[in-house]
Amino acid sequence: MTSCPFNPAEDGAEMAFDGRMSYGDYLQIDRLLSAQHPLSDAHDEMLFIIQHQTSELWMRLALHELDAARRMIAADRVQEAFKMLARVARIFEQLNSAWDVLRTMTPSDYTSFRESLGQSSGFQSWQYRLIEYAVGNRNLAMLKPHAHRPDLTARLEAELARPPLYDEALRHLARVGHAVPAEVLTRDLRQPWVPHPGVEAVWASVYRDPAAHWQAYELAEKLVDFEDYFRRWRFNHVTTVERVIGIKRGTGGTSGVAYLRRMLEVRLFPELWTLRTAL
Repeated sequence: MTSCPFNPAEDGAEMAFDGRMSYGDYLQIDRLLSAQHPLSDAHDEMLFIIQHQTSELWMRLALHELDAARRMIAADRVQEAFKMLARVARIFEQLNSAWDVLRTMTPSDYTSFRESLGQSSGFQSWQYRLIEYAVGNRNLAMLKPHAHRPDLTARLEAELARPPLYDEALRHLARVGHAVPAEVLTRDLRQPWVPHPGVEAVWASVYRDPAAHWQAYELAEKLVDFEDYFRRWRFNHVTTVERVIGIKRGTGGTSGVAYLRRMLEVRLFPELWTLRTAL
């Protein structure tokens, strides 16, 4: 007995979209799928383009969540920020998985279209720079690659004028009674974070008695969770680049793998890591 193919219309599915919003309309699929323009005939250039375009989409969402999380923490609505911070961590888990796809590209594959990239390089991503500035890695030298775009420079400068995630967390702790050092609360926000023993002491007191400081304890773990995934993403970036180009210089002029390894040394929330040794 041969069964007839299922017709979704019989189940009530909408099947006619003349003049009505469809899935493709809502998501602007045609626009998204027309944004891939390889500059060579190399098969793997399409992989390279889509890998980076989808990464930028995930970073767009990460910025959306980080913006909301900081606003919630600044308003002492910390519980509401937890879901957003957890989501950012999972976004970087998703970005981590994307390296597995890119690693299917061999050195020979990449060499076949590398010249088409010109001087473009991932470190020039303004969204990634915004993420770094938002979470506290504020390297002012990295404004320069965006100087040719006044609109991007303005966005980055606006971010530098705003407290990064870690500072917002510490300001919240101070408002609810923790002894955060005054010099930390009034520091120059444009500068990168410098580890402070007084901050480690505050977090250590939270970890020594989680039951008494449960909300601060959970906030700390959400920050550690995010940085854990973020550092894994950086590490996988290094290994992927080394696997594909070895120790050659990057297309943007950096030292390539050596440059990326230096980035591995950056800790966003250092006291949350160092306190573990002292507990």
